[in-house]
Amino acid sequence: MPTHRKPRTRIRTAAPAVGITTAALASVSLLAQSAGAAPGRPKPTVEEVQRKVDDLYRQAGTATESYNRAKEATDDQREKVDGLLDEVARGTARLNDTRRALGNYAAEQYRTGGMASTVTLMLADDPQAFFDRNHLMKQLTGREEQALRDFETERAGIAKKRAEATRGLERLTASQEALRAGKQDVQTKLAAARTLLGTLTAQEKARLAALEEKKREEARKKAAELAARQEAARKAAEAAKAAEAAKKPPTTPGTGTGTPSASTKAAKALAFAREQIGKPYVWGATGPSSYDCSGLTQAAWKAAGVDLPRTTWDQVKVGTRVATSELRPGDLVFFYDDISHVGMYIGNGMMIHAPKPGAYVREESIYYMPIYGSVRPA
Repeated sequence: MPTHRKPRTRIRTAAPAVGITTAALASVSLLAQSAGAAPGRPKPTVEEVQRKVDDLYRQAGTATESYNRAKEATDDQREKVDGLLDEVARGTARLNDTRRALGNYAAEQYRTGGMASTVTLMLADDPQAFFDRNHLMKQLTGREEQALRDFETERAGIAKKRAEATRGLERLTASQEALRAGKQDVQTKLAAARTLLGTLTAQEKARLAALEEKKREEARKKAAELAARQEAARKAAEAAKAAEAAKKPPTTPGTGTGTPSASTKAAKALAFAREQIGKPYVWGATGPSSYDCSGLTQAAWKAAGVDLPRTTWDQVKVGTRVATSELRPGDLVFFYDDISHVGMYIGNGMMIHAPKPGAYVREESIYYMPIYGSVRPA
């Protein structure tokens, strides 16, 4: 296993503000008033509350993906800065070695009656500011001349790396600020949803649960219809394949290359996803005890040897786009116009996904949410 060294960077991520912003508080207050008995305003129906809560959770999902992207950028930038600082440290050590060698050469010149100014020249921060270079080089042996050239090269290289590290630290600071803002945005959306749900009476919560179940049942019916169409298409394809094979002479089966097939990888990814069922959704989580939606799909395909990007926005760009009617187990299905949610298809119109805060990794119809599109990673 690789050894993890302690990061050299001193910049710390600003601690997220506790609670939510003033604007968010005002928004949550208005939501609570609208759900309750606000003066001069009719109380919203449970259906309206359901739509508002669903929208808040969708917005939180979008904010989560923004947070995930900012975190990835922050981690990458921190790694680059640490690498640059390590290079600066190593370069400084080499520069000091060369400086000591030049000091020894200068001391030798002094003892043998050489130019006293050469001592100053060799050890100065800017040798060319003291003497003409060509005149100096005539006073040096080949070994001393090369040492001086090495010194100047090392110093220029370190100056460049230090400048790069400074710029990298500035970008790291910006990434950390985006990360803090993303975290605050998610927390604000979730706080608003909790506040809105908290205004409901027990009877209204029961009604809301009934509406959710009705929505799931409608989605399950659509999933069953898709499963029937896919099964019919599969049988037709098998019949056509059998008819085509009957027209051809038998062939000797090949031995294969030993490379895992796409279906084998998909099976491994699905097996991993199934093992995570029952684990809680936690925004920004990538396992092993909890996941957000894209964290789950990334981890599942990684178990199959396929590296996926971190966010839904990047995962949708990987692999081959497929139509809903052509989905196979292991394919990724993306939802909403902003591509803020993803699940893994398991067949029969169903998927495994990490739904939202307060829920657990579970199987669900792909029609529970509006489908954006699907991809086959491998």
